[in-house]
Amino acid sequence: MFTKILVASDGSKHAISAAEKAVYIASSNPKAELEIVYIVDPSTSKSDVLHNVDKVTVEMERKARLKETEQRFIEKGIEYKVTMLHGEPGPSIVEYANQNHFDLVVIGSRGLNTLQEMVLGSVSHKVAKRVNCPVLIVK
Repeated sequence: MFTKILVASDGSKHAISAAEKAVYIASSNPKAELEIVYIVDPSTSKSDVLHNVDKVTVEMERKARLKETEQRFIEKGIEYKVTMLHGEPGPSIVEYANQNHFDLVVIGSRGLNTLQEMVLGSVSHKVAKRVNCPVLIVK
């Protein structure tokens, strides 16, 4: 049974679907610990800073991207925590998952940055290849 579950999210439609699957899995285990991980990649970070006046606004906008994802957990009464990391999404998720010994990583098959996925390969594919635990890729 999966107890420690990482849910990678960027607020995309596929990330929300991944959150719904994580809720389904966690609801059968009262000891489940869920953690939403949001990666601020360099291009997102630059865009956030250029389009906002201050750091507080930037943080509020990043949290707003996760609102729908978090809502899935709140609706079912499942406790969770949110972690924001900086770096490239694939390697950052892999490193965090491996260092923190998760039982399962749940990730959407596509994210918000489809151009980068086409050029560099999908984040979900990189995570599935390199993380040390099972990975559930959700369409």
